[in-house]
Amino acid sequence: MHAVHTESQTRILVVDDDQELRDHVASYLAGHGYSVLVARDAFSMEAMLAGNEVDLVILDVMMPGEDGLSVCRRLAQGPGPAVIMLSAMGDDTDRILGLELGADDYLAKPCNPRELLARVRAVLRRREDAAPGDSLRTGTLSFLGFTVSPTRRRVKAPNGVSILFTAGEFALLCAFLSKPEVILSRERLLELARGGDASTSDRVVDVQVSRLRRKLHACSETEIIRTFRGSGYMFDAKVTRA
Repeated sequence: MHAVHTESQTRILVVDDDQELRDHVASYLAGHGYSVLVARDAFSMEAMLAGNEVDLVILDVMMPGEDGLSVCRRLAQGPGPAVIMLSAMGDDTDRILGLELGADDYLAKPCNPRELLARVRAVLRRREDAAPGDSLRTGTLSFLGFTVSPTRRRVKAPNGVSILFTAGEFALLCAFLSKPEVILSRERLLELARGGDASTSDRVVDVQVSRLRRKLHACSETEIIRTFRGSGYMFDAKVTRA
């Protein structure tokens, strides 16, 4: 393992058992101003995370020992780094599975380094910005007993317990909060949440909405996100600013 240091405050951890690919990705990202760490498997990844603050993990699916999907599931359970998954299995089913487990994005191998860089920037920008528009960047938002702090990327349930969201899930929530009680198409949701940074399929949007809905509905008996077949989704709650 080694680290490629730059002046950037943004730190990325590349986890892949293929040393040539791992070092190539690390070198490319370092050349674009990121501080990059590398690890060959889940065990060495944990050692890196224990000793360093990491903003984003680029995670291979197929690794010896604990596989990337299991690692992704664990990372998504805490307030840790964003995750971009890389896999030689690039069909839609595998992509959806990765996103269901909490990945912020998913790329098939082999991927163009420029595309990976664009995805890295998009995921980090979503995490930094949190809210999709300037109108959500200050103050606290409330709905049905939930409180949301866009700048701190925090959500508290009506019982006061904090709910953990990935960067992608939080960006999607903020997209809904910016347009409550309005039916939004999948394309419009992507525009609000991602700013048009990444193209994706309708099924992937559906998966992300399903994950967000599941986390919110676990803390509320009210149907907050409603599906309008053929039209899109609506955040069915009044949103107030504190």
